[in-house]
Amino acid sequence: MQTYHNKTVQQTAELLGTDIKTGLTHDEVKKRLHHYGKNELIEKKKKNIFIKFLEQFNDFMIIILLSAAAVSFITSIMQGDADITEPVIILAIVILNALLGVIQEKRAEKSLEALKKLSSPHACVLRNGNELNIPAANVVPGDILIISAGDLVAADCRLVTSNNLTTDESSLTGESVNAEKDASVVLEEFTTLGDRKNIILSSTSVTGGKATAIVTGTGMNTEVGHIANMLLDDETPQTPLQLKLADTGKTLGIAALFVCLVIFIVGLFRHLPPFDMFMTAVSLAVAAIPEGLPAIVTIMLAIGVMRMSKHNAIVRNLPSVETLGSASVICSDKTGTLTQNKMTVTSFYTYDEKKLIRLCSMCCDCDEGHKSPTESAILAAAKKHGFDKSVLDKKYRRIAEIPFDSTRKRMTTIHRDIKGYKTIIKGALEFVLPLCTDIYNGQKSIPLTSQSKRKIVSENSKMTSDGLRVIAVCYRDDYTKTAINENNMVFIGLIGIEDPPRKEAKQSVELCKRAGIRPIMITGDHAETALSVAKKIGIADDNSKVMTGDILEKISDNKLALTINQYNIFARVTPSHKMKIVKALKANGEIVAMTGDGVNDAPALSAADIGCSMGITGTDVAKSASDMVLTDDNFATIIYAVREGRSIFSNIKKAVQFLLSSNIGEILTVFSGIMFGWSSPLTAIQLLWVNLVTDSLPAIALGLDTPDRDIMDKPPRSPKKGLFADGLWLTIIFEGLMIGALALLAFTIGANIFGGITAGRTMAFAVLSISQLVHAFNMRSEHSVFKAGIFKNPYLVLSLILGLILEVSVISVPYLANIFGVVPLNAMGWIVVTVLSVMPLIIVELQKFVSSFVWRKD
Repeated sequence: MQTYHNKTVQQTAELLGTDIKTGLTHDEVKKRLHHYGKNELIEKKKKNIFIKFLEQFNDFMIIILLSAAAVSFITSIMQGDADITEPVIILAIVILNALLGVIQEKRAEKSLEALKKLSSPHACVLRNGNELNIPAANVVPGDILIISAGDLVAADCRLVTSNNLTTDESSLTGESVNAEKDASVVLEEFTTLGDRKNIILSSTSVTGGKATAIVTGTGMNTEVGHIANMLLDDETPQTPLQLKLADTGKTLGIAALFVCLVIFIVGLFRHLPPFDMFMTAVSLAVAAIPEGLPAIVTIMLAIGVMRMSKHNAIVRNLPSVETLGSASVICSDKTGTLTQNKMTVTSFYTYDEKKLIRLCSMCCDCDEGHKSPTESAILAAAKKHGFDKSVLDKKYRRIAEIPFDSTRKRMTTIHRDIKGYKTIIKGALEFVLPLCTDIYNGQKSIPLTSQSKRKIVSENSKMTSDGLRVIAVCYRDDYTKTAINENNMVFIGLIGIEDPPRKEAKQSVELCKRAGIRPIMITGDHAETALSVAKKIGIADDNSKVMTGDILEKISDNKLALTINQYNIFARVTPSHKMKIVKALKANGEIVAMTGDGVNDAPALSAADIGCSMGITGTDVAKSASDMVLTDDNFATIIYAVREGRSIFSNIKKAVQFLLSSNIGEILTVFSGIMFGWSSPLTAIQLLWVNLVTDSLPAIALGLDTPDRDIMDKPPRSPKKGLFADGLWLTIIFEGLMIGALALLAFTIGANIFGGITAGRTMAFAVLSISQLVHAFNMRSEHSVFKAGIFKNPYLVLSLILGLILEVSVISVPYLANIFGVVPLNAMGWIVVTVLSVMPLIIVELQKFVSSFVWRKD
């Protein structure tokens, strides 16, 4: 593969057929996309639906069941018995279960693919002379990329221009030190990746500066493409919850197999037909083993994540959904997250307002209305004063710059005009004023005295205490070209910019506190500005203390961990301080959500339990390091995501409780019936049918349930608490006993009153199926389901109606009744079935009432 390190910019452009100034045309892009394909690494070949369908049968108990059905079929044929209905129906039910499994798996896969697309990186390219922000997958060779700090490089490129450009190539070269890049270098000899200063590589991150570059390779034709087979992993890792449930499923499976073995042996001792007992035991094992739990959890997580994406919260990996519900601290940026990020210049401190705004606008990077809200506000103010940015850029051509840096907290530019050269600096006062030796008095520059400095600092404090962001500006005229020199500057004034709090921020902070979550403001702004905004939205009060970056720099990690609970506001911080804050909070056992947008925020976002990057102002590096992307940069979206995280975990808990209690009910029904000396209360086909009708649809419907109204009135769930904490196992066992007892009661009534063993099985079959469908409604809330709204979950209502139709059809339609070994019930029989089937709702409602009464009494 040609690397272009030994080519000039013009030679590279000619070889790739592109124009450095205008980029490719749209027609040419279409041709190249067709020729080269998408800028994506080739993924592992996915299994087709047929293979996935066959994999559904890759289960020991299913294989035994099918083998037994085959033996039954062959035996019936050899004996000349025309009744092969039972093995055929068993086969049909198993195939239907497999189809449902494939559908569920496919749905989860599609949801996860949609999530990948939502969080995919973008790139800024020059096409037809216009800058466009496009999905990185649509970048083609010959495109002109526009790159700045915080971007992930979309493809292998040859630099066209560069300005203080540094990149992190550690993922490819192993070098932890940032690589310095220079477009003007032409390397004649072959060099290592790290030495190619005029080349930037796909998947590396830009840590500083700016550049334009010609794309030389995309997709598999990149350096990272060469090692794609080592990097690619198309398997979605299981979440801790899924792994826990898989272990639980194995434990329950072993227990179920033991019970089934006991049932089989006891049946033999009671001289029940061996083959029938074998089929019943195996069918019970298939129905009782919760092998589908991890799959259902995947579907619930994926559905919940897709729902969150529609509300501006894109979760990049499933495990973070579990963590969201446990968040106890949310560390949020101020600007744009807690405030509107609609900045307006409202005040000045200067002797020459017009000159101040002109110089400040010259030291801005963005076009009006784009990129930095602070710079947009400055340019809007400049326009009001009669200055047009494009005109200024032509008159005072920028020849050098040092971009804004979160550590330096200032930006420096050098401009050339007919008189000579002008250096301009804008930034935070404490990083600008020390560079000044003079002050502009409206006519000329004069020495900056101690009294003038005190006055400037005083005016700065007044502005910040009013909640304004303050920009200090200084300049120096040079009459001979020099390198950037930030000393001996002339102070010209302060610009106050207002950024009002978001309307929903105060309400979100209140909800945050009610949910037992501590909101913390972290900002690079002045302490008084931060405190003013924090008071307006409820994070702070008159007694609140602010810790500033200079204190954070000096304090030890251990001491910070001991004192951090005294502070809800951190001002004048750098990204490196965020990491220190995260560590201190985690040392106190907090589950930390941290917001960030810059390249230097990446370590803190990775270290936090939940890293939240900004979708609007966030860099690609920050997004790739985060667990969640806020597409609206809004604090309220984090709170919504936490609410959804709690809701998803709650729904998973509901589904697990429902499935396990139902499975235990099925085991107890058959086990108790045989232990009491009866025939099996249910046949193999009936057991498999109950599993088919009651397990999948109600469980998934519970995954789509609306959260309890008081879900944000509870403290965060401790991650140390397992899914079965707070006595859930006892509840599951109680509910399983209840369902099993009701089915056995139905069997007894049917066998003794309604006409023998077949009638008993029919009533047990009906009660076991319908009672589980009804029992699903108990899962909707810890409180009374009638208060929560029994019809509030339409999916659950639909699963009940569909289940009832299927169950009644199987019993009432003579052909189906004959297949399933049941008899049609008369009106009295259906009344008994109905009463027994709704008992779970009545019993659990009474239990909830007693529990709530005891709780209120305590």
